[in-house]
Amino acid sequence: MSKEKLLLFHRFNDEKSSFHSLRVRVVQLWSDYWGFFKKALEMGRKDPRKIIYAVKNGFALAVVSLLIFWKDPLSDVSQFAIWAILTVIVMFEFSIGATFIKGFNRGLGTFCAGMLVFLFAELAILAGDCEKVVIVISFFIIGSIASYLKLYPTMAPYEYGFRVFVLTYCILMVAGNRTREYTTAILTRLVLIAVGACICFIINISIYPIWSGDDLHSLVVNNFKDLATSLEGCVNGYLKYVEYERAPTRFSTQATEDQLYYKSVIESATKEKTLLGFAVWEPPHGRYKKLGHPWTTYVKVSTAVRHCAYTVMALHGCILSEIQAPPEKRQIFRSQLQSVSAEGARVLRQLGDKIEKMEKIGTSENILKQVHEAGEQLQKKIDQRSFLLVNSGNWEIGNPTNTELDYQDDDVVSIERGQQHDSLQLGFKSQSEAAIHIPSSLTFVKSLANKDLKKKPQTLRKLVPWPSWISFEGAGLIKEDEVKTYQSASALSLATFASLLIEFVARLQNVVDCFEELSEEAGFADPDVVLLEERRFGHWARLCTFRFKA
Repeated sequence: MSKEKLLLFHRFNDEKSSFHSLRVRVVQLWSDYWGFFKKALEMGRKDPRKIIYAVKNGFALAVVSLLIFWKDPLSDVSQFAIWAILTVIVMFEFSIGATFIKGFNRGLGTFCAGMLVFLFAELAILAGDCEKVVIVISFFIIGSIASYLKLYPTMAPYEYGFRVFVLTYCILMVAGNRTREYTTAILTRLVLIAVGACICFIINISIYPIWSGDDLHSLVVNNFKDLATSLEGCVNGYLKYVEYERAPTRFSTQATEDQLYYKSVIESATKEKTLLGFAVWEPPHGRYKKLGHPWTTYVKVSTAVRHCAYTVMALHGCILSEIQAPPEKRQIFRSQLQSVSAEGARVLRQLGDKIEKMEKIGTSENILKQVHEAGEQLQKKIDQRSFLLVNSGNWEIGNPTNTELDYQDDDVVSIERGQQHDSLQLGFKSQSEAAIHIPSSLTFVKSLANKDLKKKPQTLRKLVPWPSWISFEGAGLIKEDEVKTYQSASALSLATFASLLIEFVARLQNVVDCFEELSEEAGFADPDVVLLEERRFGHWARLCTFRFKA
């Protein structure tokens, strides 16, 4: 083959490979755009309010754009119509509360900027030849003061207002200096901004209004339901005793979905704060007819629920912990653990339903009675089976072989002498419990016949982390003390899980207290009064129906 043919062949291959790579890029680009389009449609399908918001925003822009064709009267309206259009663009938000706070920031910033433009414009005119100096100094003063004040912590919600203030001041000063008509420029812009704001409010409120208060109310209700589901999932998962793989990713990959709902409760704090900032600006509407609805108390209730969610997160940590209690010991407390989780979930769901219906707890209803009884039964079970949770063979009290105690702290000795009477009674109880034979779930042997275990003890130590099930001394002997230590630690993990569940029951009282505070401040309906009215009107309705038929 000649040299020219080889060059043509290589050139053809290069062109073919470049065409193939270009084709791959085009296909990948099309796939990305198509995937983005499908995700956008899925977002609208999950929350149709987003589609409605987009349509309302476009409709508001279409309405305000009619000012461009304004002729008479006030022909300057069409020239400065961009101010009304910009107002609609920056003010029209997803919820009514967000629109109100944006409108307040823009209105206040524009009004303050207009007043200062009047002041500095008069000073600049009176300055004569020093007019330019006055204008430059005014820019420096306004920019410095506004930039400093917006950094103040309490001014964070009004940061947008400071930006509008500086921007409006600069534009008005430039326009007034060019036309020498400061009054006309200021009034025209203020009127057009007011027109744009009115269009935003009217369209956003009159066409399918979206209220931040409703979102906050629904978020608090969902927190109750999600935490109830997570509580039941964690307890059921712990009793199933699924042995997870020892890997750092097991916390996110090996947990069931119902166990992880507590994360949404914990992570909802930022969203609650945002919705609260919008909800306080909303006027009375729908079911929230009370002026100054206690939205802050909703966040307080959710904070109490989040306090319980931290306990559920600790329960989930016990499921994925390195030290696990044997399944036969878990089954001993099975009925009590399930009872506490079922009653705790029932209380959470019942409170969530009452918030959703805006209904108080009945005067004759003790919502925590059953869950407290379940918690007491679990505590009694722990007291009765406490010997399963500790290594009773090593108890210092009541152990005849352990008569000499080595204390290095004199304070400990004085405390023991001062509590001699209590220790004596505990010693009698400990001796009775220590006499009970506790069958071990592990079988201990003194030696292993497997030669590979004797040859590579170091390899086993690297593969199995502490606390290991077996460890070796010289000549392949098993250290029974370390295995007993593991047994004791694994039993204590069961005690930790049970104590966390009892702590959850105790924290429910704070949730109920916050709920009752919310129900009083928000004016929730009393179920006893509603039931009485239903009975009364039901009787009159039946009587009227009977008379009509007669």
